[in-house]
Amino acid sequence: MFHCDVVDIKNISLDKAQKFIESHKCGASLFFIGTVRDHNNEKEVTGITYDSHDVMVKRSFEEIYNEAIKKLDLQHPVAFVEHAKGYVPLGGISIIIAVACKHRKQVYDFSRFIIEEIKKRTPIWKKEHYKSEDAEWLDGQKLEIKK
Repeated sequence: MFHCDVVDIKNISLDKAQKFIESHKCGASLFFIGTVRDHNNEKEVTGITYDSHDVMVKRSFEEIYNEAIKKLDLQHPVAFVEHAKGYVPLGGISIIIAVACKHRKQVYDFSRFIIEEIKKRTPIWKKEHYKSEDAEWLDGQKLEIKK
């Protein structure tokens, strides 16, 4: 079972994630919550604007979910992934990844796989806003092209 979306910060919800991953088949669940921190590259950050190609982002999330199931041999996997789009202030939630599986080792591996792969290959762009009132789009990671 899988849910993914790109949402306005006002619609990102831990309660929604919790309800989605609840299952009597799963003995373990885990939440990863990414938030906007106050410093990056020795600059004081006040917020981040996220932009994305939503259709490609959702496709990427689905591919990552399906790969995780195969690579990690997951039992009863459930995942909820939502990423914020638009301006996210300091301390605001940028991403929620909630996973549930049969055993605790699986949820740690599952969650870690999802966030690491999102960072590597999902088309989400970040514009940092600084206390100095400057702002800049950050260089992303080079996308891995599958042959």
